[in-house]
Amino acid sequence: MFAGVARTIFGLLSLVCCLTFSAETVGRPAPVPADVQPALDRFLSRPDEPITQYRARRILEGHNARFKKHGAIEVVTELSPDGRFSYTIVSETGSDYIRDKVLRPILETEAKVLASGDPSRSALTTDNYDIGGGELAEPGIVKLFARARRKEVSLIDGAVFITSAESDLVRVEGRMAKNPSFWTSRVNIVRHYDRIGGVRVPVRLDSTAQIKLAGESTLSMTYDYEMINGKELTP
Repeated sequence: MFAGVARTIFGLLSLVCCLTFSAETVGRPAPVPADVQPALDRFLSRPDEPITQYRARRILEGHNARFKKHGAIEVVTELSPDGRFSYTIVSETGSDYIRDKVLRPILETEAKVLASGDPSRSALTTDNYDIGGGELAEPGIVKLFARARRKEVSLIDGAVFITSAESDLVRVEGRMAKNPSFWTSRVNIVRHYDRIGGVRVPVRLDSTAQIKLAGESTLSMTYDYEMINGKELTP
């Protein structure tokens, strides 16, 4: 049973891995505390350079404690200027099942989503999300609340964190707006961002899913960029 459930959950997680955030299309939340408003205004008005191509080394790990299964793969992923996503496996360790039925399908689904040419249904835009309220979460970080407009597994209910000085995206965290199957009670996701070579990119994804009879399953994915938008990066 764990086999089918894992395929469902982690396959759907790959949709969340493809989340994008467009500051230009996010609506202005209301009401917004006065100490949050300046950072929000800067965030909504700042231009963002799109990612047209990249090459990144990634490490993906999946784990289920109850079944004592853990697997990891290291891959080089590449997005070409024509929008084609590809990956090459560099090394792999641990459970064959986790690697073949969980981790590889995440990359294959990501390729299918990008090939469809319409990732907009999972993007953090006003078509998909209500952005409302906000607060100073910690020194230098502003938290904005995001609620999915539809109950879909490709959307989340949670929060968006930006820097208060530069209004740059730091992380997105929340729970899937819809459970991917009867077997799951909740799927929590945290995605971290950084600005590398002048472009805002995801650098880490962590997720936990509660599975009936199988307990908690976890997934992590880290990115190490070698090239962004045609510019080779210094290691």
